[in-house]
Amino acid sequence: MNISDSSVFDLSPIPLWVEDYSCVKAQFDLWRQQGITDLRQFLEQDLQRVTQCAHQIKIVKVNQKALDQLAARDLQHLRDNLDIIFQKQMFNTHITELVALWEGQTEFTSTTINYSLHGQVLDIKLRGVVLPGHEQDLAQVLISTEDISAYQQARRLAESRFTYSPCALFVEDFSRVKTNLDQLRDIGIEDFRTFLDVHPEFVQQCIDDILLLDVNQASLELFKAPDKASLFLNLNKIFAYETLHTFREQLIELWDGRIHHQREAINYALDGSIRNVLLQFTVFPGHEHDWSLVQIALTDITARKKAENYLEYLGKHDVLTKLFNRSFFTEELNRLEKNIVRPVSAVFIDMNGLKYINDHYGHDSGDALLRRIGNIINRSIRNTPYNASRVGGDEFIIFMPGANDSDVSHLKLSIEELLSIDNQYYSSQPISLSIGHATTIQGESIEDMLKRADQVMYQQKQQYYSLKINQQV
Repeated sequence: MNISDSSVFDLSPIPLWVEDYSCVKAQFDLWRQQGITDLRQFLEQDLQRVTQCAHQIKIVKVNQKALDQLAARDLQHLRDNLDIIFQKQMFNTHITELVALWEGQTEFTSTTINYSLHGQVLDIKLRGVVLPGHEQDLAQVLISTEDISAYQQARRLAESRFTYSPCALFVEDFSRVKTNLDQLRDIGIEDFRTFLDVHPEFVQQCIDDILLLDVNQASLELFKAPDKASLFLNLNKIFAYETLHTFREQLIELWDGRIHHQREAINYALDGSIRNVLLQFTVFPGHEHDWSLVQIALTDITARKKAENYLEYLGKHDVLTKLFNRSFFTEELNRLEKNIVRPVSAVFIDMNGLKYINDHYGHDSGDALLRRIGNIINRSIRNTPYNASRVGGDEFIIFMPGANDSDVSHLKLSIEELLSIDNQYYSSQPISLSIGHATTIQGESIEDMLKRADQVMYQQKQQYYSLKINQQV
């Protein structure tokens, strides 16, 4: 039975067309005789050739669903308005269909755009099949044109949300990672955390097995990449050594069945600047069995982390001198008391004459001197395990864990040399310091050692003021 005479064709719930491609076949034969071998390249060189083929297709019959889809009254109404229905947007997909037939395929499929005679844009899923007996002449080709506009609109909306999301989004394939984890279970691994302790290289192996499928515009902006290709080629710069620890914890989450999780992480932009991010990991619905589609959302929390770090800094540091503050000093004192490291030494420093400076020249002048002292102390303990705190208006303490009397003497000498250089530079307003120091003896507490250092410093201070008085007399 000829399909064009079948009631099944007319009653089909899907728009159907019967088309005659025999003239297209004749055109193909002519081009082959002219030596054309690559039809796609030939058509793309001159799109007028695509139009030429399209005009040679004859519409034999359409069913009522096809007429309804395009708002055509009848077949002749449809034929008279093909230039409205089929516009240039079809060229790329039509080339693919022509190439399929050129290569002898009897079926083809594509997604294209048609227009109804009312001007409505229709997203079409087109399927074609050469009917049996017409493989050589292509005189009867059955075409179905399913309207997928709703699906395509939803897909475009999803793509738009992905592309223009303010949050950096990565789409990745974790299927190989899942295979790796499944293989470990198959050989009897139960304590995965211990396994990673013994085989840390497994983390890097899994990182190497991740396939990055796509990123959105916000990802390019976050990591300062000019385009996707640049980002894909420089992933090793973005996910640096801190990634190993973060990803290790992610693997443990996945091992425990948590396919939706989040954590903070550190990445790097392509210019080397740090990016603190909140990483949110989720396996897409429908891919729980193989993890072949995973979304990773990265929210930039760099500014927040800077603020948190600054607040933490303020909680432990003296803003004026950049040294630690009294709160830190108290914590450090308690820590050292409990620590078994001995000996512990301390250097007590007190500025001479600060009250006089404040009273006669103002607190701004006094603050400037304190900043100079802070700079001297910081430079003296740079690249050492020691720490220094401002514990009062003009009082400073340096803790020296594991340091003996000789170490203290070297540090004291360094401070005095730096002070001398500083005073030469600021010769109009030199600084005078009283310095005391002590080192723990067997069985002595840190607090008692500090009292001894304080006494030495106080004795130096008394000598300073006694000398000042004598000079005035």
